[in-house]
Amino acid sequence: MKWLSFVSMILISLLLQGCGEQGIFGLFEPEPMTREEASEQLHELLEDVKWSRDIVSRRANISLKKSDLMNTLPDISEYPIVVRGRSGGNRVVAEIFVSTEKSGSGSDGWMREAAEMFNDREITVSSGAIAQVAVRKIASGTGYQYIASRKYLPQGFSPSNHLWLKMTEQHGVDVTPIRERTVGNVAGIVMKKEAAELLTDKYGVLSVENIIDAVVQGELAMGYTNPYASSTGLNFLVSVLHSFSDAEETRMLDSDVVSTFEGFQQGVPYVAMTTLQMRDSVQNNGALDAFVMEYQTFARTNPSMEEDYLFIPFGIRHDNPLYGVAGASMAQVEVLKAFAEFLDSRSLRSKARQFGFDYLDDYDSAYGAPAGSLLIQAQQLWKEKKDAGRPVIALFLADTSGSMAGMRLNALKKALIEGSDFITDRNSIGLVTFNTHTNVLLPPKKFDLIQKSAFHAGVQDMQAGGHTAMYDGILVSLSELLKAGRDHPTAKLLLFVLTDGDSNQGYDFEGVRDVLEGTGVPIYTIGYAESIDELKQLSGLVEAASRNAAEGSVSYTIGTLLNAQM
Repeated sequence: MKWLSFVSMILISLLLQGCGEQGIFGLFEPEPMTREEASEQLHELLEDVKWSRDIVSRRANISLKKSDLMNTLPDISEYPIVVRGRSGGNRVVAEIFVSTEKSGSGSDGWMREAAEMFNDREITVSSGAIAQVAVRKIASGTGYQYIASRKYLPQGFSPSNHLWLKMTEQHGVDVTPIRERTVGNVAGIVMKKEAAELLTDKYGVLSVENIIDAVVQGELAMGYTNPYASSTGLNFLVSVLHSFSDAEETRMLDSDVVSTFEGFQQGVPYVAMTTLQMRDSVQNNGALDAFVMEYQTFARTNPSMEEDYLFIPFGIRHDNPLYGVAGASMAQVEVLKAFAEFLDSRSLRSKARQFGFDYLDDYDSAYGAPAGSLLIQAQQLWKEKKDAGRPVIALFLADTSGSMAGMRLNALKKALIEGSDFITDRNSIGLVTFNTHTNVLLPPKKFDLIQKSAFHAGVQDMQAGGHTAMYDGILVSLSELLKAGRDHPTAKLLLFVLTDGDSNQGYDFEGVRDVLEGTGVPIYTIGYAESIDELKQLSGLVEAASRNAAEGSVSYTIGTLLNAQM
């Protein structure tokens, strides 16, 4: 035993000497690779990858008419009804689009639980019919698009805030207030306490305007969410423009405001697709000094968050209004009013507090919701100026393995062709396919009409067969992106991976993880249900998004991603 103890001490001593300042644990927690180191290892890994260049020579006919994101909306069945009102007999059912933070499960299911309780009560309306509600779980921005396009009209709409209602009205769809507030919530900037102390020392007051100024000055690394999809992101965009216009709504899109907004965007390293993606990113690495989030999510995320971060409210309140939608019958409007009254019961108010709602009731915005026309223009401005003049170089990596044959590949082709309309000609785009073998069809080039025509031809000619060597394809794609990036050192590099299954040939995730992370290239993934967990890991390496899609919704999923990123 003494001999073993002596040997153990010798081994530990040697290990500690070999570890330097990092100590023994440094053996298991190496420093992240730099991009240069990752590029070198990437080159070595490619020696074992089967790949080739087969550059597209054909040019396809393309339409000069731009697609609208609303035209790609899938069938409404892609968004589930989570509470079904009982039909038949003397019953009246009113369907409500309900935002996801109150139509989900657990503490995200306040209105969902309320609807189930309401239906069980079998409350009657003036005609004597039994009132029932159906709840469809759908994000506020997506619900707005269905209603504004008239592709599907529910009888009620309960988004997170009033901004979506203003935009809905701008599209000529009548909406009628049932209840201006069903449950209280507030959007806010969540900031590290040490960063807040530094700003307070400089400005004297920690205000939203001072935070925005600190971002412009490069003193604060801040992230926010996509204003096309996120209520908090749209609210923040409006707040930024409101600040730059000196609180004059009529000036929010003036040239000097737009110029200042571009400067602000230069200080924003990260725009997440959704609040949940933003939350996950912060929990994974905590690199941002500040980010946006609703108070309800902030209160429920992690108990330690309230110890380390401050919550600074901004913009209009997120009071989850309930409105009737054009086409609802008088009886259905009665159902909505009865449901709104039911939501005020003592038990449901108590439940709301448990779930993180109805706090910060003393906060009130200094301004109201702007006109719908201005909000729509603000979204367009964001898309045009969000990269602040920085070029974007992106590459699409498409799965053409045997399991993609038939409907899946056809849906993917349609989605890529339709999605290409959301890519501006300022960006450089390339195309790679993978199965057993990886094939570079188009190196990234400016997405002018010639490149777009070649892109369409390459997509149209894709055929399915072979196994799924996804990580081989990713390595080849990253090599192409890094090569293009060397010629444009200020460019933003992006990789979009479109696949239907787990990789079953070539490299695996653990074998290339450090290299992928070291490149610093965000990898956005769109996949089907069976591969989504691994794809989330992949996208989580460098602050990107992973989206799940079915054949019927892949066009819209890709469209929303490209509309935001490209």
